[in-house]
Amino acid sequence: MEDINPEVQDDRILLLQLQEGKRTAFNILYNKYWEQTYSNAYKRLRDEDQAKDIVQEIFVSIWVNRHSPINNLPAYLSISVRNQVFKLAAKSKNLTPYLEIFDNIPAHNEKADANLLWQEFYRSYEQLLLTLPPKRQQIFRLRFHDDIPTKTIASQMRISRKTVQNQLGKAIEQLRVFFY
Repeated sequence: MEDINPEVQDDRILLLQLQEGKRTAFNILYNKYWEQTYSNAYKRLRDEDQAKDIVQEIFVSIWVNRHSPINNLPAYLSISVRNQVFKLAAKSKNLTPYLEIFDNIPAHNEKADANLLWQEFYRSYEQLLLTLPPKRQQIFRLRFHDDIPTKTIASQMRISRKTVQNQLGKAIEQLRVFFY
């Protein structure tokens, strides 16, 4: 019989109990992993409220989908945080970090030039996307323009999900370097 870390063994038992609908098991897992999950979300977002919202959504999803097995809860939570952060960025289309260069524009000119500035920004953004390698560009557009999950992209392109995630990370880093 293999040696299993008691903490991992405890998680397995709790996850099995969770699948059976036992709230006590859910509460124990929630209390055990909430802070770690929040910290992970906060590191990515630097926003307490958004981080708390994401953690709440993840744990609600775990409860709602409790009948679906989870083998490694810490890994599941980490991936869920990452995916929720990407989803938040894609849904809100909030390019605030990239628009910080416009913060120094006087407020009275902001409305008059807003459309023109947005068009210029968007042209620059599109030109920057064109500098990405074709496959990376395609993956980025599928994920963030078409809101297609990484698993689906991997399946469509016949590549691993990890490759899709790596390419997205490289694309985001390249965009971040350009806009900062």
